Amino acid sequence: MRISSITAALAFLRNTWRGLTSMRTALVLLFLLALAALPGALLPQRPLNPANVEKFYDEHPTLAPILDAVDAFNVFGSVWFAAIYVLLFVSLVGCLVPRCLEYLRQLRARPVRTPRNLGRMPHHEQATVDSSVDEVMSATRRRLRGWRTSEHTEADGARSISAERGYAREAGNLVFHFALLGLLIAVAGGELYKYEGQVIVMADGSSFCNSGTYNYDSFRAGLTVDGTELSPFCVRVDDFDVKYLHSGQPSEFRADISYQSGESLETGVWKQHDLEVNNPLRTAGDRVYLTGHGYAPRFTVTFPGGETRTQTVQWQPMNTTTMLSQGATKFDPPGMPDEQRRQQNQIAITGLFAPTAAMDGKVLSSGFPALRDPAVAVDVLKGQLGVSTGRGQSIFSVDQSMVESGKLERVARENLRVGEEIRLDDGTVVRFDGVQRWVNLQVSHNPFQPYVLGCAIAIVVGLGASLSIKRRRVWVRAAPTGPSGSDPTGGAAASPRTLVEVGGLARTDQAGYGEEFTRLSGELLDSVGGSPGSAENHEAVSARGRNS
Repeated sequence: MRISSITAALAFLRNTWRGLTSMRTALVLLFLLALAALPGALLPQRPLNPANVEKFYDEHPTLAPILDAVDAFNVFGSVWFAAIYVLLFVSLVGCLVPRCLEYLRQLRARPVRTPRNLGRMPHHEQATVDSSVDEVMSATRRRLRGWRTSEHTEADGARSISAERGYAREAGNLVFHFALLGLLIAVAGGELYKYEGQVIVMADGSSFCNSGTYNYDSFRAGLTVDGTELSPFCVRVDDFDVKYLHSGQPSEFRADISYQSGESLETGVWKQHDLEVNNPLRTAGDRVYLTGHGYAPRFTVTFPGGETRTQTVQWQPMNTTTMLSQGATKFDPPGMPDEQRRQQNQIAITGLFAPTAAMDGKVLSSGFPALRDPAVAVDVLKGQLGVSTGRGQSIFSVDQSMVESGKLERVARENLRVGEEIRLDDGTVVRFDGVQRWVNLQVSHNPFQPYVLGCAIAIVVGLGASLSIKRRRVWVRAAPTGPSGSDPTGGAAASPRTLVEVGGLARTDQAGYGEEFTRLSGELLDSVGGSPGSAENHEAVSARGRNS
């Protein structure tokens, strides 16, 4: 009883392993992996954008908890996605290893012997030629150069050559599947060791150094990256230029940047680079992309005591066609040791910025994205901004809960052009001084990216080889049929005669081998003086059949 139960358990494990390592199972798992990735593309993911997840919760309060229970907001970190991923790895490895061993055995094996009846082959030609068997064999060897061949001598004195070609088809198939496996490994490795950050830098000589996550506006890291050992380099944005068509459509973006990495960090030497959309900076193993740009209005606030504060803060484009932007520039009053009083006298300047002002009454809009006639439509808010509450706050807006509670009130509203100002009731003066451009830089680090590219190229090459190369076999048999005739005086035969048969078999269901076989057999028979398919050939075959 115990032995039978162990045998049954072993049989179950063996059958399970065979089913798991079959190519059909690998294809099913690959399809399931693609299907499982769909929620990650259609739903917001918490590791990438938690704010969008919260928004989804607000919009779908009933559905969101159900989706969250099955990790739909963290698909690529879920247990079920990892299970499919691991099973696919096991299935591919278990499927490919035996196929590699079988392929090695095929490479070492000799082509199969020539069948006794070549006339049953899907492709067949024959001819009787005025050449000896040795001459036919010699011509056949020359024509089949590059094929894997083996020669045999048969019992009736005939000689044959077995030839096979197209072994690279299976090699291409194996390369395709191993490259697919390598691609999965490279993608997984990239998720472990990559990082990606976004940072806004003013295009006035301001610089950014990749020294820590605190320098980024947003940062996403792989599972093994803690942000303490980032690739060391610095980037300085000297200038930014964008050219527009008459329609307002941008035609060219270019940021003139300088950078330091490696030895230049120690020497202090800045290297120049033109950063464009399709021309990223590659340095220290990282890539720096130009992903966006905008405007940062500069405001100066003169407080009643005479103290001034000037800030240039980026505002967010609302319309990329006209670059109409919105934002908020926030100020703390100086010289107030009383913390409560200081918080109650904070100032925020919110509203719209237009690089080319277009007025409809008092409503400001933008008529063109370039800086032709910059203007702002601002609300000046005074009171408690809530920046010291410990809650995160967007740099592009104020905390609306402070406005709703009455702790932050609007004290002025005005349209301003460069140099114009607003004077508040308490003597505070807000002046619009000008505007500065900013650029958005994306820093990407993925040490596995070259491997992903290499595996992708190997996938294309392997797939192309497996689809274009045909596995096929050719057999040539040469049998002596006697002399072509006797000398009238009773001498020896003028020349020997040989019956040549050529058979072909395609190992794959692929069109095109018939044409290749016809061409190959025609060239072979022509080289030894034969003509396939002639009446003489059929008579020779019939005579040979009667004699046998």
